[in-house]
Amino acid sequence: MTAPLVQTPLQRRGQAIVDRLRGEFREQPIRTGSEPRIGVALGGGSARGLTHIPYIEAMDEMGVKPTVIAGTSIGALIGAGWANGMSGAELREHSFSVLGTMRIIAARLWGAQIRNLGNFFQLGLNVQLDACRVVDAFLPDDFPHEFKDLKTRFYVVATDFQSWHQAVFSEGALRSAIAGSLAIPGLFKPVPFANHMLVDGGVVNPLPLDQAAADTDIIIGIDVNGDPSEQLTKTNHNVIDVWFGSAQIMMHSLTAHMMAAYPPDVYVRPHLNSFGALEFWRVREIVAHVEKDKDNFKRALEGRIESFMRHEEDSMRAEAR
Repeated sequence: MTAPLVQTPLQRRGQAIVDRLRGEFREQPIRTGSEPRIGVALGGGSARGLTHIPYIEAMDEMGVKPTVIAGTSIGALIGAGWANGMSGAELREHSFSVLGTMRIIAARLWGAQIRNLGNFFQLGLNVQLDACRVVDAFLPDDFPHEFKDLKTRFYVVATDFQSWHQAVFSEGALRSAIAGSLAIPGLFKPVPFANHMLVDGGVVNPLPLDQAAADTDIIIGIDVNGDPSEQLTKTNHNVIDVWFGSAQIMMHSLTAHMMAAYPPDVYVRPHLNSFGALEFWRVREIVAHVEKDKDNFKRALEGRIESFMRHEEDSMRAEAR
């Protein structure tokens, strides 16, 4: 895990001025105490995004609740459950129940039409999935349909295919926004929604730190895009390897630019390239893979929170003089 990156109060004030000039400034709410407001950006990475779950569990174990959650692609799907009040343990249990085997996944996606995901890959990529149907298939029963019914402020990032810009949703229909955010080009049909034609948010913003920064003191970035380490000596790439590998390269570059503009206070990027982008049925292995990093994440976050609290106490003392 990369060491925490710290953004100073002066940098935050400067960013607020820039945002105001861009018309993107969000007014700061009235503070009710010295506890830090925490924003979490959950990145895109297809099946690798299941590794968000142990970091959510780590925050649960610390008793830390985010003020803002922002998600792209798989991060939008998992983030929606978290924003609706599901704990990390509940997200883990639900993921195991709906993704445990290829047969379970296929049954949810196609019913009796395709019994094994292997058949899907044999057919190639000529079969495009309906992202809205996928969202409905894998969200828990009785899940909210509107952003307003969530328990935590939540931003979903998708890509507007027509304008080439990101489309950010935080109100209105929730499921369609999530569907657009995870609609990987070629694999999913674009999602028509709110005068937009939406595709995967990772095309423009794979780690939505800009949205997690909304009215927050501490920004956490969980980057599940992976890295090239395990691909450096491999030469026998199939078409899916090349397709998703190229997307990873693009997402890595976009994330670097986003981090320069909105430096996260705590940043993690687990090594995940031993898992295929579509190997959702390996959910137990994927989640277990980052268990060992939970303690490092807790220490980094605890250190950043303590630093914030000390700064707040020093400011209060200075004002009292």
